[in-house]
Amino acid sequence: MPFTRPRHWLRWLIGGIVVLAALAVAGPFLYIHFFNGSTPAALTLSPSGSSAPSATSASSSAMAGSWTVGSGSVVGYRVNEVLLGQNTTAVGRSTSVTGHLTIAGSTATAASFSVTMDTIRSDKSQRDDRFKGPIMDVAKYPTGTFALTSPVDLAPLPAAGTVRTYTAHGKLTLHGTTRAVTVTLTAQRTASGIKVAGQIPVLFSDYNIQNPSFAGFVTTQDHGLLEFLLVFTRS
Repeated sequence: MPFTRPRHWLRWLIGGIVVLAALAVAGPFLYIHFFNGSTPAALTLSPSGSSAPSATSASSSAMAGSWTVGSGSVVGYRVNEVLLGQNTTAVGRSTSVTGHLTIAGSTATAASFSVTMDTIRSDKSQRDDRFKGPIMDVAKYPTGTFALTSPVDLAPLPAAGTVRTYTAHGKLTLHGTTRAVTVTLTAQRTASGIKVAGQIPVLFSDYNIQNPSFAGFVTTQDHGLLEFLLVFTRS
């Protein structure tokens, strides 16, 4: 009888290599798309007709005055990355947000918000550690800030529930660097206050931010978005 054991083990060896290769390709895909949860949706506003008392515009007196960032406010980042060969989107967010808004008549005359960088969290602790350490150095630069630099004309003031779009000019400070930015905002008057949402494109090199790519394991684009949803209540 011929001796076949070597061929038997050779088949097992080849089969094992094929399985490992398949896992190397399919494993990251399965983890990201089936076991890793869904990427949080962008921070946006939706019209709500039910909260509007009428179809008319708001009066200047209804919105004039001082407003403070309150509960429900969120600030964070959104960056496209390639994780183990698979495209995904990294999202980190914080509710540790402060800020104010001043409206005179139908004009926003002053506004700003700040986020405590150390409180921004994603769905991966390893990413958060790198974000707080070599990328953003939050111990040295603990806050990120946006401040309006020119008034925003809000007229005609929208009825409650209506979402309006505005353009704002301001200064964004990240990683100890301040840059002039232009941002498209959406705003909505609610029964209890004002909501404002927007996204600010951030080119990492403009703010001396290290590219988040990590040793071939994760590669990212050289830019991302700072996104925010601010809920203002009367001061």
